[in-house]
Amino acid sequence: MTRRINLALQGGGAHGAFTWGVLDRLLQEDDLEIAAISGTSAGAMNGAALKSGFLAGGRAGARKTLDWLWQQIGATGADGISAWMHAWLPEPGHVSRALEYSPAFAWSDMLGRMMSPYGWGPLYRNPLIPIVEQFDFGRVCAQDGPGFHVCATQVRDGKVRVFSGERITTQAIVASACLPTLFQAVEVEDPETGNIEAFWDGGYTGNPALFPLFEPALPPDIVVVNINPLHRDQLPRTPTEIQNRINEISFNSSLLRELRAIDFVQRLQDAGTMDKDAMKRPLIHMISDDGLMNELSVATKTVPVPSVIAQLKAAGRRAAGAFLRDHKAQIGVEQSANLRAMFE
Repeated sequence: MTRRINLALQGGGAHGAFTWGVLDRLLQEDDLEIAAISGTSAGAMNGAALKSGFLAGGRAGARKTLDWLWQQIGATGADGISAWMHAWLPEPGHVSRALEYSPAFAWSDMLGRMMSPYGWGPLYRNPLIPIVEQFDFGRVCAQDGPGFHVCATQVRDGKVRVFSGERITTQAIVASACLPTLFQAVEVEDPETGNIEAFWDGGYTGNPALFPLFEPALPPDIVVVNINPLHRDQLPRTPTEIQNRINEISFNSSLLRELRAIDFVQRLQDAGTMDKDAMKRPLIHMISDDGLMNELSVATKTVPVPSVIAQLKAAGRRAAGAFLRDHKAQIGVEQSANLRAMFE
């Protein structure tokens, strides 16, 4: 029996390598069909790689294109070498802390807070453009294969915009990953107005947006790959820790609002207050590793360290494997994420 799912892929810089691992494992399930993808920032790049690779060469092609993407970003090469090295690599948390306290990172972090990206003048460049423009947009924008949606934030009105179909371009994906403290706003045609507008990272308003996945023709199951930890045990105390937690909270807020709305509708349907046929009932599933993400920080988000990226991929594969083991049978039947406990 084929089980159909939608994917909701969060953004989080280089931590998106965790999502790479999740997708790599899900693509090995021949009876699992990806119907649609909504992605933001790194999630949008992962989604573009998956779709273009899938249309070029099926599941193997999707995995190959994802490998290529993260090799471009900074990952190590062959899986065999990565597996052999894994036991000898320092823990990601140790690497993250070493980066945080390194003079180079401290200097660049301070410079980023004091200097606008517009201050670079003719020296400015967005390092993502040379990578993103290599995608086969004929396949990324195709009607065939999984539906694909990219989320970005329109700067002037502060609202989410969703780019789909032929509106997905290099500029749209780069806009989805445009952190305003690092990159100049990306100008692209607004999918709602048709005007050229400036856009920032989609994480502020849709990380990722779930509503594009509510279309009647799509399956009810939405698998959210979460890379921004919802909960941290330790109180942030250093400036870097405080800023990192502020970013995590803000980048989770839009997702939590949509999940709360879904939970509210589910409560109304269960109580009989709303007719169950009046509104689609999404079934939410989540794949995450908050334990690992608690060990990492903004340093490993912004600096793509090959050893950390390799370990994030491995962690994503493990998390996806655990999800499939424990919850695959629930796909198409019932929700595995406990939203009510999340909001109580």
